[in-house]
Amino acid sequence: MDVNLFARVVTPSTEDVIATPAAVMTGLAAPSRGSAELSTWQVRMEPGSTGPEHVIDREQVWMLTAGSIEVTTGGRTETVTAGQTVVVPAGVVRQFRTGGEPAEALVAMSASGRASVPGGRESRPLPWAE
Repeated sequence: MDVNLFARVVTPSTEDVIATPAAVMTGLAAPSRGSAELSTWQVRMEPGSTGPEHVIDREQVWMLTAGSIEVTTGGRTETVTAGQTVVVPAGVVRQFRTGGEPAEALVAMSASGRASVPGGRESRPLPWAE
């Protein structure tokens, strides 16, 4: 029987949680968890957090479920609040910041995305999305 005909239920474990200086990511769907085309994860950022400027080679969709974040791309900053979604284009420098409250989001992108820093020569996979 072809196992690709069945839905796959993913239950995150502690191994799927990765903390960075700016956020905690919990990996959900990804190639390592049975998804062929998409990666999804939950992000939690504490109040006053600022992520590094970086570039992702895939479009990302951020769906805010709690709090708010500021997203800067192309020199323009947008505020996204719970219940809103922001689509961040591939290949642009981006930075995320929180205000005075924690923020949570669900993020989706095509599988196998890679991150780099502006001016950097190397890219690396996102471990929570592999």
